[in-house]
Amino acid sequence: MNWLLVVAGGMVGAPLRYLTDRAVQSRHDSVLPWGTFTVNVVGCLVLGLLTGAVAAGAAGSRLQLLLGTGLCGALTTYSTFSYETLRLAETGAGRYAVANVVAGVTAGLGAACAGVALAETLWG
Repeated sequence: MNWLLVVAGGMVGAPLRYLTDRAVQSRHDSVLPWGTFTVNVVGCLVLGLLTGAVAAGAAGSRLQLLLGTGLCGALTTYSTFSYETLRLAETGAGRYAVANVVAGVTAGLGAACAGVALAETLWG
């Protein structure tokens, strides 16, 4: 049963990642991969909120599998983040590559912390 929860979450997360990435990138004329940045930060926020909810007893392990492992696992993408950063560096946009790493990691950690804090406010 657990693997079905992960699969169900992934079935929503993967297309959501693709559609969000395309929608965000089409609105920005920039070398920076804003679509990947967006899905990663949103995924970190959701995972932080979920983690805080589980810690507070407001959510259980099944929801954690569905949303945390399935949805967020398919929504967020470290491999694409890494690849896009490498491509920036290889094409001579080294400063953009560094900015992508610093902004992505900082915003992701900040979003995860904000999600945990919000969960503590709601259920703590």
